[in-house]
Amino acid sequence: MRRQQDRRALRSPTSRQDGGGKLLKAVSVSAATSGDDHGFSELYHHRRLALVRLALLLVDDLPTAEDVVQDAFAALLRRHGGRLADLDDPEAYLRTCVVNASRSVLRRRRTARAYIPERARHVPSADKSVLLAETHQEVIDALQRLTRRQREVLVLRYWSDLTEAQIADTLGISRGTVKSTASRALDALGRQLEIPR
Repeated sequence: MRRQQDRRALRSPTSRQDGGGKLLKAVSVSAATSGDDHGFSELYHHRRLALVRLALLLVDDLPTAEDVVQDAFAALLRRHGGRLADLDDPEAYLRTCVVNASRSVLRRRRTARAYIPERARHVPSADKSVLLAETHQEVIDALQRLTRRQREVLVLRYWSDLTEAQIADTLGISRGTVKSTASRALDALGRQLEIPR
């Protein structure tokens, strides 16, 4: 009974406009038939970088983003082993884990900052300017000034190319909330970047 409840809790839409779900279905089928960790390894190699990018945009810290993604994969392996056949959409499961873990990181940071005085930030590395153009950095800085939910909705919509239904499922909110949050976030981002709308 509990296993059926777990399956229902993890279900989410598997159709993606970009066809990314086809790869994951193939990975799930191969994992179910082979019974080893091959499907899990493929999933890790194909989706890890995209999930790190997602986490990086949410937590704004590369080492922490990598830890968040590693923990999500560890949770998947702990809960389902190498067999992905129990999951309808392993990518959605991982994406939800990453968003929830990012929220936890930000909560812990907020609590720690309330009790610990902020230290001087580290000097950015010499190659940071090469990696990010100035305009990209302005957008990322403006994105970090948005509320947590606005930032999550915009990152999931425009970085991860998720539909409103997938965003609503990932964040546990209604589609209407996704629409209104995205609209307000785009307005706020436009004001911060001084872009006429």
